Amino acid sequence: MTTPSTGTPGAEPASSGFAVSERTAHLRAETALFMRDHVLSLVSHDLRGPLNAIHSWAYVLERKLDANDPNSQRAVSGIRSGVDQQVKLLETLVDATRAETRMLALNYAPFPLHPLIDETVAEVRSGLARARGVEVAVDSRLATEQLNGDRERLAAALWVMLTFAVEASSEGATVTLAAHADATAWHATVTYAANGAALENPGLPHVLEAFARKQAGEPREAKRIAWVLALCKRVAEAHGGSFEQIDATGSDAARLALRVPLSAAAPQ
Repeated sequence: MTTPSTGTPGAEPASSGFAVSERTAHLRAETALFMRDHVLSLVSHDLRGPLNAIHSWAYVLERKLDANDPNSQRAVSGIRSGVDQQVKLLETLVDATRAETRMLALNYAPFPLHPLIDETVAEVRSGLARARGVEVAVDSRLATEQLNGDRERLAAALWVMLTFAVEASSEGATVTLAAHADATAWHATVTYAANGAALENPGLPHVLEAFARKQAGEPREAKRIAWVLALCKRVAEAHGGSFEQIDATGSDAARLALRVPLSAAAPQ
């Protein structure tokens, strides 16, 4: 993985005049794509429940109404027709848009974990972290461990985790990446002191989309993640692993936790 330096020819401007490398621009675009699909998935899931309930209650209502009353029957028919139209929209617009990226293609190959961490941390440090005055510390107990998986996808997931933590940190703060491997899996945990003002302040350098940062500061339902972290979740689960976003509670800092099996294998 090459790491172009910030401000090189071809770099793209982010917010507040901050220039990002070509690789960072690519990762930012990938993050936005996965976020789009995640939001569409939520829309599809969250709308189908109420629509199914309306459809069922329309049948109940139909049996209660006078079958000889044309106005009542027309009203029930209109309800069912409206529900069918909404379901059709979900199928043709939402589901069709997600069709090409629903199944995440992975290029499996064994690779050492330590260099992946070094290169990804260097990318974040030299770009956004330096511009924001945020330190990125590494607590790694990795030596020669290898993982069989898609190196580029996993590097992207780690980049999003670190970048989000930096975005949510105040100047002078430290974001810590702890990494280790046990007998079966690689564990990477990013710990940071979340600061909502830093996350949304338009006067600070940013890489992630403004609306994504705003949404990340809003309350979430249990076990749901901020939209902007969708890439992390998709990549982890595609490898048979998991991803969690844990908010700060009491004296405990906020955490992003990635777990990926060392022997992840392509599905048959």
